[in-house]
Amino acid sequence: MDLPLTFMNSSALLLTLNAGSSSLKFGVYETSPGLTLVASGQVHRIGGDSALTVKLLAAANRQPPEGQAQESQALGTVSHDGAVDAILNWLRQRIDGRRVAAVSHRVVHGGPTLAAPICLDAAALECLAQWVPLAPLHQPFNLAGIEAARLAFPDAVQVACFDTAFHRQRGFVADAFALPRHFYEAGIRRYGFHGLSYEYIASRLKQDHADLFGGKVVVAHLGNGASMCALRQGRSVASTMGFSALDGLPMGTRCGQLDPGVLLYLMEHEHMDAAALRELLYHESGLKGLSGLSHDVRELSASANPHAREALDYFAYRCRREIGGLAACLEGMDGLVFTAGIGENSAEVRAMILAGMDWLGIEWDARANTQHAPVISAPASRVRVLVIPTDEERMLAEHACRLLGL
Repeated sequence: MDLPLTFMNSSALLLTLNAGSSSLKFGVYETSPGLTLVASGQVHRIGGDSALTVKLLAAANRQPPEGQAQESQALGTVSHDGAVDAILNWLRQRIDGRRVAAVSHRVVHGGPTLAAPICLDAAALECLAQWVPLAPLHQPFNLAGIEAARLAFPDAVQVACFDTAFHRQRGFVADAFALPRHFYEAGIRRYGFHGLSYEYIASRLKQDHADLFGGKVVVAHLGNGASMCALRQGRSVASTMGFSALDGLPMGTRCGQLDPGVLLYLMEHEHMDAAALRELLYHESGLKGLSGLSHDVRELSASANPHAREALDYFAYRCRREIGGLAACLEGMDGLVFTAGIGENSAEVRAMILAGMDWLGIEWDARANTQHAPVISAPASRVRVLVIPTDEERMLAEHACRLLGL
């Protein structure tokens, strides 16, 4: 379907690229007057039956006309590189000579020093490449996306925004491992991830729930990649992910918290080398490994296989355990926020997590939860429970605008 480009006026465009472990999202923004989202989309199911979906938004109200301005394109099985190519090809066909002023990229790892967005040059890219071993499921695709965008839009400024940056102001005890000190100085520490998502949720709390923003909140970013973060007055105090994106909660295909003795055993007795362990921990574990069926919560929820139920039970159990731990770090808790794909869309998983949490002051409304209401706690609940859709793309765009003065 050849859709009309209602958003093409004279202002410069800003593009955002957000590569996850199984999807690649993008946004197109006009930068004047104000920052306005005019198109968004993503490539779903990278590595499987992939598809590109796009939504065009009317500039006047940022909503598509009823039944119009949306399209989907089957891609077959594509890699992350193929997903980037599909998005950039779509854009080149649609921008009709418009100037792309900047491309803002989500980069998962900024190391111990990069705590704010930067403009990218050759030296910066070389610096980011050194963190590939710490985020092998994301960093290579982030860097590949940057290179593809540089080739597609050579006159645009390339900006990197880091998922680790939001957590960089935390203290030593939140970041350190109990290893000899020189490892910490060498950068082996707890970094925390999903920072752009947590930063967006903090901004929404400040705007819509000022009392919670000023208090103690646990945010549950539950998607194919999953983590939680403790916020005090909108700032990160502690998070479940650590040195890499493997730690903490079980995820779609990642193991979550694991006794390091298991790795020693696998190396010594199962003769697994680093490559085999990486494949196991990043690609064959989590919900996929526990169920033996799928990493997709929707498929597991619909399955009659008892292993599917056990995988979801384990996920919910670990979520409850981490909520309790983060509440201890905060010395109390005023709010709990669910966000990201599972957190926003699975009423079943939210119910499984909230069951039995009354000891923490959480009373939840089953009907509100089933209806995906913005507030799913009961009126008498001491802890307010919210469902807030995250918007990492918006944070990418806002950071680029501030950095470049657009």
